[in-house]
Amino acid sequence: MQGLSEHERYKPYNSRTIRETPYWRRLSLALQEAMDIVARVMPFRTNEYVLGTLIDWDNIPDDPIFRMTFPHRDMLLPEEYASLKHLIEQDDTEAIKRRIEAIWLRMNPHPAGQLTHNGVTLNGKVLSGIQHKYRETVLFFPGAGQTCHAYCTFCFRWAQFIGEEELKFNARESQELVSYLRVHTEVTDVLITGGDPMIMNSRSLASYIEPLLELPHLKSIRIGTKSVAYWPQRFVTDKDTPELLELFRRIVAAGKNLSIMGHYNHPVEIRQDIARQAVERIRSTGATLRMQAPVIRHINENPADWAALWTEGVRLGAVPYYMFVERDTGPSHYFAMPLARAFEIFQAAYRTVSGLARTVRGPSMSTFYGKVLINGIETVAGEKVFVLQFLQARNPQWVLRTFYARFDPQVTWFDDLRPAFGERAFFFQGEPAALPELIPVLLETA
Repeated sequence: MQGLSEHERYKPYNSRTIRETPYWRRLSLALQEAMDIVARVMPFRTNEYVLGTLIDWDNIPDDPIFRMTFPHRDMLLPEEYASLKHLIEQDDTEAIKRRIEAIWLRMNPHPAGQLTHNGVTLNGKVLSGIQHKYRETVLFFPGAGQTCHAYCTFCFRWAQFIGEEELKFNARESQELVSYLRVHTEVTDVLITGGDPMIMNSRSLASYIEPLLELPHLKSIRIGTKSVAYWPQRFVTDKDTPELLELFRRIVAAGKNLSIMGHYNHPVEIRQDIARQAVERIRSTGATLRMQAPVIRHINENPADWAALWTEGVRLGAVPYYMFVERDTGPSHYFAMPLARAFEIFQAAYRTVSGLARTVRGPSMSTFYGKVLINGIETVAGEKVFVLQFLQARNPQWVLRTFYARFDPQVTWFDDLRPAFGERAFFFQGEPAALPELIPVLLETA
């Protein structure tokens, strides 16, 4: 590591240590107060690269990367902020703890049935850190990867980072995953997620992945990561970068598709020289880099930013994959936008890019029932409607089924949509028996 600049050495900061940096003094007293209060509820972690390279300090608090990484008072409801501020001033430790826990509960820590419907069992035992929502794909949460190089303020996995073990998905090793996959040969893809698996050193990451290479029915290994944006040095200058890239090559040589699911929210993240080098290094191993992110109020509402992000990604060899809708969790009241607006942004950006960037799909909602695409806003039989379609579903028979919801310019999430044409329910809401029959994760394996 000798000879590396300050921005090439990974140096994280939390809500306490950030106060020791010159960046803290650039915050107004109001922003410092908000940081002190909101960071007690929502996790905060950043690093020197984000602070020194990505954030435009002449544009705070409106800089998009600043909004993505620093807490804002409006992330709490006004009454929550005021009451928590009062309790902090009173130094009432127990009351502060109870108030924070109540806010966490209000924020829906595990949306879309993650805790109640996505878990798996094997021989009567619940397997920790494994989710199986869709037939072909299993999610794996390695215990050593349940943090990130920096935290996003809007992250739907915020409950992984607040120190409450009962809210956390966490697997200590991969043997239970391998045992589960040996029984469930319908699974072709494993998504290693977190947190961020790339926070692990290469040896730890290999210990989780290499046992999977022996499974012939497993075709693809995906790694979900924000490191391509928040710490691209992971693929270029980190001490064990050569070992990491060699691991990628071994995965590809074993006949598996390796897809790095890169979380890019704004074009500034991919415009840095080190970020472009990271893309080149990843691709040199035979891995594919895909780009995905939610559309977020205060951060990436400009269609031109999305078009620039996708176009630059394609130029570098990455594949635009998803624009997501902000989930109904955490401070979604602050970050979510009406579905109609999300569609307008996607459509405006999509219209300006070439066919090579039109691999992207969106806006997509990861709902309890599956991934629901907003395919359009149309007038059908005299009624203005959202045109919706399942891209993925708990019941595979629902995939690519088109259905319609009444248009509502204010709705921000799927659960608040109502069926069009006077229907009482969507077609899939009367099929409870379909879930245990078609989702093997809900069945105990003998």
